[in-house]
Amino acid sequence: MKKIMYVLLLIGCFSYAQDKEKDKEKKQSLLSSTNYVWEGNKDLEKSDFVHAEANYRKAISKSADNGIAPYNLGNTYYQNENYSEAFGRYKQAGEISTNKEDKHKAYHNMGNVFMKNKEYQKAVDAYKEALRNNPSDEETRYNLALAKELLKKQQDEQKNDQNKDDKDNKDQQDKEDKNEDKKEGDNQDKNKGEDSDNEDQKKEEGDEGDKGDEKKEENKEGEGDEKEEKDQQPNKGDQQDDKQQQQPKPNQLSPQQVKNLLEAMQNEEKKVQEKLDAQKVKGAKVKNEKDW
Repeated sequence: MKKIMYVLLLIGCFSYAQDKEKDKEKKQSLLSSTNYVWEGNKDLEKSDFVHAEANYRKAISKSADNGIAPYNLGNTYYQNENYSEAFGRYKQAGEISTNKEDKHKAYHNMGNVFMKNKEYQKAVDAYKEALRNNPSDEETRYNLALAKELLKKQQDEQKNDQNKDDKDNKDQQDKEDKNEDKKEGDNQDKNKGEDSDNEDQKKEEGDEGDKGDEKKEENKEGEGDEKEEKDQQPNKGDQQDDKQQQQPKPNQLSPQQVKNLLEAMQNEEKKVQEKLDAQKVKGAKVKNEKDW
């Protein structure tokens, strides 16, 4: 029994010694990390961001418990407008910090990064977390109120944009529907026009056919009339015989010539008689008084 107690005592002492050694090493690492932070702060005062970043990184590698190192490195990135790297370091500082004041600073600056990126909802959440660790900080409270106001404005703008997009989409859909209806109407009118043209064409063809039939009938009638006239006219042989009969014989007057000769003689006699009568009128006396 005594031996067991002795063994347990030795084990306890050994574990204590180990823990004490680890704690000592941890303290030494934290002290070394703090020294690098001081060096980085000096570089930052000189605006030597390159050496400041290097010293802060060494401080972080020396001790994972030093929340000041990532926080100061985040400030370095923030001053150089490298907000994405700054946010990562602030988040790291907030997670490893053990006291509320360090957490408050880390979340406050995380809110500032979200404000720069216009991520106002995330900024509101970060400022609220900062106030949980330090409710008396008026700067954080002011930033929270500003973030809420900008968030409301952003939401209203997004709502208006959404309503505008919906209206534009509706107008576009109405326009497409209207064009589609117009297109269908045009197609119907076109089909009606084609049907009308086909009917007109058929009608014209029918009229032409009727005209052709009429023309054929007229041709037939003309042929009939010509045939009748031809039948009524004497043949050339008969005409030739009539002409031979009407022609006067040599040294002999035709009946027409005899008639013309008689009319000429009568006209001459009439002229002689008119001259004689004219001479008689000229020799008669003219009364000077009126014949009442």
